[in-house]
Amino acid sequence: MNSEARVTDDNTLILVAQIAGGFGVKGEVRVTAWTADPMALMSYGPLLRADGSVGLTLISARPEKTAVVGRAKEIATKEQADALRGLKLYIPRDRLPEPDEDEFYLTDLVGLEARDPDGVVLGTVKSVQNFGADDMLEIAPAAGGPTWYLPFTKAAAPELHLADGWLLAVRPVEVGEREPD
Repeated sequence: MNSEARVTDDNTLILVAQIAGGFGVKGEVRVTAWTADPMALMSYGPLLRADGSVGLTLISARPEKTAVVGRAKEIATKEQADALRGLKLYIPRDRLPEPDEDEFYLTDLVGLEARDPDGVVLGTVKSVQNFGADDMLEIAPAAGGPTWYLPFTKAAAPELHLADGWLLAVRPVEVGEREPD
């Protein structure tokens, strides 16, 4: 799940889907889901825009790979569905079920301190991105400057201390750099 988020009324909005456009000619809409189960979109209630206003209320849906196709209260025609193409849809964090023990949502990583093996704070997790391969943690450096990316793998982030607000970050050796002796 991508971590684009916005805070509204002390509750973070979590990006869960995006409207892909109309489906067929009878006003159905295809919604790409970024949830483990695309049909979970039906259980979240109204899907919101980034500003917290209602973006889409699914009244029926059927699964289609990583998407759902269905009818929405706000859409009557294919043209209306196509006009909403690209609209990102969010839900408040409290609508998500609590994760099982030893599980978490990627959005829970945002705000954690990234510490090196000596305990030095390297920065703070600004976002979690996925550019097509694996999840990457975008780190805002403690000293300022441009953000950098840390692969979210066991090798690069071997320890996660959610309750304490930090993770261990082992930065990969850059090309041309020597590993410390």
